[in-house]
Parts: sequence; structure tokens; C-alpha cells
Amino acid sequence: MYEETDTGATPPFRERLGALVGKPMGSGGTSVAPDPVNQPMIRHWAAAFEDHNPVYTDPAFAANTRFGGIVAPPLMLQTWTMATPMITGIAERGGSPVESTATSPLSVFDEAGFVGTLASNSEFEIERYLRVGETISASTVIESISDEKQTRLGAGHFVTWVTTYVDETGAVVGRQRFRILKFRPRGITE
Repeated sequence: MYEETDTGATPPFRERLGALVGKPMGSGGTSVAPDPVNQPMIRHWAAAFEDHNPVYTDPAFAANTRFGGIVAPPLMLQTWTMATPMITGIAERGGSPVESTATSPLSVFDEAGFVGTLASNSEFEIERYLRVGETISASTVIESISDEKQTRLGAGHFVTWVTTYVDETGAVVGRQRFRILKFRPRGITE
């Protein structure tokens, strides 16, 4: 049963969910990009997405634009702070590309039977383009958790977290909101 009514130490489920809002995801620390924004990664991204905008890859062209030089595609924002994946042991980590030393704040859902996870959507807010040589940092907090919803997959909660990306001066360069559905798959009882 996911709604604890005991007057003991464990608060009711909805109260536990509310306490997660504003809390950090992952290790809770700031994630610093392992490498500065760089031309090879920009070139590979542009090639992978067949984005032929010369402001990303042609220094002469980019120099004569409002940017005055090469800039990174805006939706690469998340790419710069991603940890280098560890292939060894990936199966034992359930497919996670990195080792985790912290307990996920989302474990409260798993403990209550909401073991299914479905990515719902992602939204970006870009404040400005990134330039070659900048080092970006990111921090992520849980922004909201919906009331329980009935879906075709089963009952669940939409969880949204926001990652804020900043440059070396601490100025915000963009944000990403990522939303998942944590649900109890049909056929699994409370």
C-alpha cells in the first residue's frame, strides 16, 4: 500500500512527494563540463543532425554574423555537462552509463510500487548561444510532482526537474525541463 496512514515516523506518501520539490537530483552537486565548448564536438553534432548551418562550422562565415565567430547549436546545451560513460559494468547498473553514489530522490516512487518510468517530454529555454572555449556547469532540482493521474499505462505521477546551465561567471545560459511519468504498471497491485 503506497499511502501510509500509520501515525509513526513515515509521513503520508503525498507529503513525502511534496518534500522532494526543490531538492537536487543526482548527487546534488553542480556538474562541471569535462571539456570546454569545442569545435570538434560541434562539428560531430552538426554532422549527426545534418545541420548545415555554417555559423557552427565555418569560421569565416561565422565571423561575419551577429555572433562574430563559431557558436554551438543551442540544443547541444545538455551535451557539454554529460559525464563520460563507463561501458564496463553497464548491465549491472541497469543500463546506467555512470556509477551513482547517491540514492535517487525518485526511489520513493519505486518503494511505493511506481516502478515504471516513461520519459514524457523535454523543453529548452536558451538564453544565449555558447562560444568555443566556454566551460559550462549545471545543477538540477525537482521542480514539480503532479497528483496521481490515471493513464493507459497505469496510475502514476508526472515528475519534472529543471537543469540550469551557467557559464564561468555564473550567468544563466539556458535551462532544460525534463518530465517523466513514474507509474505503477497495470497488473501490479498496491
